Amino acid sequence: MSRYTGPKCRHCRREGISLCGSEKCALKKKAYKPGMHGPKGSFNKPSEYARQLREKQKLKRLYGTTERQLQNYYDKAAKKREITGVALLKELENRLDNVIYRAGFAETRAQARQMVNHGHFKINGVRMNVPSYQVKAGDKFELVERVKKSPLYAELEKQKFSAPAWMTVDLKKGQGEVVRLVEEEDLDKVIHTNLVVEFYSK
Repeated sequence: MSRYTGPKCRHCRREGISLCGSEKCALKKKAYKPGMHGPKGSFNKPSEYARQLREKQKLKRLYGTTERQLQNYYDKAAKKREITGVALLKELENRLDNVIYRAGFAETRAQARQMVNHGHFKINGVRMNVPSYQVKAGDKFELVERVKKSPLYAELEKQKFSAPAWMTVDLKKGQGEVVRLVEEEDLDKVIHTNLVVEFYSK
């Protein structure tokens, strides 16, 4: 299934969290689900399946994956000797586009994915254009030289940014390193992964 290319903030409002990461997210002004009924919305209590589906959709949209990719990540996580929901989030956090986003080189995961697609980064000295590439501890990432000379990079240098504990980043030099893989304590708690696991385990 292809990715959704419509208005991003429509999904933000539907899921109740900012998925786009934009400072101008419509959720800040319209903190209710999209639709003709406005803030009143629907009075129907969602079924357990509906709650599971909603949470799965939220996770898929948060990381910008396709349906098949998310299913594959779940299948891989389910085989690991740890809590499946935690393992699933780790798989998603280890995506290159997410690493670039977490490192502060992009304002949103969608922007990070586009930058990787366009070959703006090198991994361990080799140009990489696969957003789903799974990083490993010790991987070094760096902007290619032509991007360092662009106005976009000039704006990045001005940002005040604090990198996650599992990576080191030097925005001035346009580079960083994954010093260790993500641990459970590093994960955001915005997704009820138990509902996602229940959805896929049926």
